[in-house]
Amino acid sequence: MTAQPHDSVSAETTSAPWDAQDRARDDRPEPPVRKRRSGGIGGAALTLITWLLALGFFLPVAWMVLTSFKQEADASTNPPTFFFAPTLEQYRAVIDAGLGDYMLNSAIATVASTLLVLLLGIPAAYAVSIRPVEKTSDVLFFFISTKMLPVVAVIVPIYVVAGQLKVLDTVWTLVLLYTAMNLPIAVWMMRSFFQEVPREVLEAAEIDGASLMTTLRTILIPMVAPGIASTALICVIFAWNEFFFALNLTAVEAATVPVMLVSTMTSEGLFLARLSAASVLASLPVVIAGWVAQKQLVRGLSMGAIK
Repeated sequence: MTAQPHDSVSAETTSAPWDAQDRARDDRPEPPVRKRRSGGIGGAALTLITWLLALGFFLPVAWMVLTSFKQEADASTNPPTFFFAPTLEQYRAVIDAGLGDYMLNSAIATVASTLLVLLLGIPAAYAVSIRPVEKTSDVLFFFISTKMLPVVAVIVPIYVVAGQLKVLDTVWTLVLLYTAMNLPIAVWMMRSFFQEVPREVLEAAEIDGASLMTTLRTILIPMVAPGIASTALICVIFAWNEFFFALNLTAVEAATVPVMLVSTMTSEGLFLARLSAASVLASLPVVIAGWVAQKQLVRGLSMGAIK
């Protein structure tokens, strides 16, 4: 009975510091709540400028598509004609002029050269990124230095050699030239993608006894597949749009789509609507390829941006 007051006082004494701490904690001022700042006038102006730039880049494409549905008389008016009766006459004229043969030549040259670029560029990119040697920087500089020489400076010796070998006006000549044209860019692009692969993965493959080809085929290529896809798309665009070699080294049998576009322009008569229709048809394959591979393209171009 005599121990109860002592216990009560002890409990009150023990709890007193905690009560003081709680009161002190309650008396502390609450931290100010930060309000999210809105973009305001600056953000709205930046958004407006972005939309204007996007529309500025898209306007020539939209005008080309619009002009392709006009008659030649409506396409050449000044000021431009905005209200007209749409027609497919220009598309029919371009297709009847042999568009399929030009498309086939461009497709063969583009696909074959892109496959060759990947076949040669993947091992080369592996060598200069994963297994570099002492003179790797010199090799890389040599690759990129080949793009510094203007193509007009080499067209005469190429033409002479192709004439001696009797390979003028052949698609396979374009395949070889497009491969040489795109290979340095492909090696530089894929080198950056290969450098993002963790070295621990390669060391684990070596410990497991995987050969070089097994490592390249089952580990590296699947990991950098988005980068390879973006590189392939860049090569497709460059090969499909190449004009100078195709114009000077082909005549009838191996002429490509860019050469066909030039043939629609004449010194007499109107040709703007037909040229627009041919340009729309020539752009469709590359646009479709980019749309199909857009996910891989975005992933490939963003590799290494976030670690």
